[in-house]
Amino acid sequence: MLQISDLSLRIAGRLLIDHASVTLPSGTKAGLVGRNGTGKSTLFRAITGDLASESGFVHVPKGARIGGVAQEAPATEDALLDIVLSADKERAALMVEAETATDPNRIADIQTRLVDIDAHSAEARAASILSGLGFDEAAQKRPASSFSGGWRMRVALASVLFAEPDLLLLDEPTNYLDLEGTLWLEEYVRRYPHTVIIISHDRDLLNKAVNSIVHLEHKKLTFYRGGYDQFARQKAEAEELQTKARTKQMAKRKHMESFVERFRAKASKARQAQSRLKALERMGEIAAVSQEHVAGFTFPAPEKVVASPIIAIESGSVGYTPGQPILRHLNLRIDADDRIALLGSNGNGKSTFAKLISSRLDLADGQMTVAPGLKIGFFAQHQLDDLIPGDSAVAHIRRLMPDAPEAKVRARVAQMGLVTEKMDTPAKDLSGGEKARLLMGLATFEGPNLLILDEPTNHLDIDSRQALVEALNDFDGAVLLIAHDRHLIEATVERLWIVGGGSVKAYDGDLEDYRNLIVGGSPKNSDKRRLAEEAAAEAQRSKSDQRKAAADRRKEMAPLKKKIGELEAATAKLQKRILAIDTELADPAVYDNKARIVALGKERTDCERRLVDAEEQWLTLSAEY
Repeated sequence: MLQISDLSLRIAGRLLIDHASVTLPSGTKAGLVGRNGTGKSTLFRAITGDLASESGFVHVPKGARIGGVAQEAPATEDALLDIVLSADKERAALMVEAETATDPNRIADIQTRLVDIDAHSAEARAASILSGLGFDEAAQKRPASSFSGGWRMRVALASVLFAEPDLLLLDEPTNYLDLEGTLWLEEYVRRYPHTVIIISHDRDLLNKAVNSIVHLEHKKLTFYRGGYDQFARQKAEAEELQTKARTKQMAKRKHMESFVERFRAKASKARQAQSRLKALERMGEIAAVSQEHVAGFTFPAPEKVVASPIIAIESGSVGYTPGQPILRHLNLRIDADDRIALLGSNGNGKSTFAKLISSRLDLADGQMTVAPGLKIGFFAQHQLDDLIPGDSAVAHIRRLMPDAPEAKVRARVAQMGLVTEKMDTPAKDLSGGEKARLLMGLATFEGPNLLILDEPTNHLDIDSRQALVEALNDFDGAVLLIAHDRHLIEATVERLWIVGGGSVKAYDGDLEDYRNLIVGGSPKNSDKRRLAEEAAAEAQRSKSDQRKAAADRRKEMAPLKKKIGELEAATAKLQKRILAIDTELADPAVYDNKARIVALGKERTDCERRLVDAEEQWLTLSAEY
């Protein structure tokens, strides 16, 4: 059991947690949530004993082992599998002692303990964890020095999972995982036999892997049972009740204050007035619900509409070394209104494909046609290092608007979601989320027709991720998305492409089908077999057959698309007319003409009926399209 009692934590003079308390029973899987900068990671440091509290205490049962991922695995020449195996200190020490022990009784004790801790299956368990995090058998035998920092972070995560501490602390573990690794970790945490606290902004992970939420807000900790969606619902209901109670209390106070003001000077009512005055003093004031504003994202609309396809690739291949393509047999097209997510493990070529589409890489073979005037916006996490450290957001934008007045430059920065006090802060002093907002604003500055986002959510909290969802859904251009956040994918994209096996293929299943493929379930409609059959059939068809089939498909869908457009126009027209009628009915002068009122009422009813019919038709045809 983890018990936090009356805890206060201060960093650099700033009070982050103030007399907060919470208790987690053994075996709890808890998500620790809260806005960026509220002190979640600081709380982890207090739990591990790395930070002294100002008041209160953190109690962990005596002898309980606490594990977390503090930093990436060192770049040594040790093989990954050996690094992970060494994380179990007791097993490693016993294995060494078993080689040198001579006392029969001690040897027996060592072997008994090795059996108790299941030491002989350790290598298989370590290999399984590494495999789940994206390391194949060959990679597990390679030295850590041959991997980048992001991959060594995965090794560090594998090590702490293998050690299986009694209290597992995970701080944003999905930031260095791909979607496949995130799905595996979700399943692992859900089955973990001990207590877990995980800081995450991944809604799906918090819905499926944990059974409770600890919310850090206003320097306090609040415990909720259930996943993130249940927490959000409970919190909203509690805030609604609080608002109603405050409204009721304020009305009561106003009534009592009015009585006191009217009768405190009247002798016959003075005692009652004094009684109410004392009651007012005793009455505690219910606090107003404090809603923290989250800045949205605004992506400029494309200045010029380009015709579909905006990009088409035929028999393409791409790589970094001549004669060694990473992706081949590329036969794909992207239309002006496409919303596509790229799926596939890291290392399979997702970023390579994104660089190809954004013209950062050239085709080695084949042909790629790009629509004239196409503008592409590209966002990738590694580009955060390209920001000029000493320059503010205003300075970065001013370079793109050299002749614009200061007010327009600052208005453009404000559209990125950076508050006034952060506009002049050097980039090196901005938080990860603020840097991401600045970089996204720079990437979309010229109003791209195609927006490519490579892991855009790593530094964004849940509310900022939701703001990104809304901005992408409002964006008029095409979107190509690489992300491990399933909520972002499901809420914004319409097509899935799988990058794997040296190529890129369309995937007709949904994310739940894909999850079943990853975690070992049986996908609906036998997706594996169907995909293999489709791939084989596709290879047998000639290029001309493919082009003819695509043209026939577009021709067949054209009337449907036209009808949908007509319904959208009719819906907008009816909504505009209903608004005009409501405006006229709100004018008191119209009530002098009873015939006009009756006519307007009938017309409004007719417009409402036609609007409902049009919306139902639009939904039906859109689903069919």
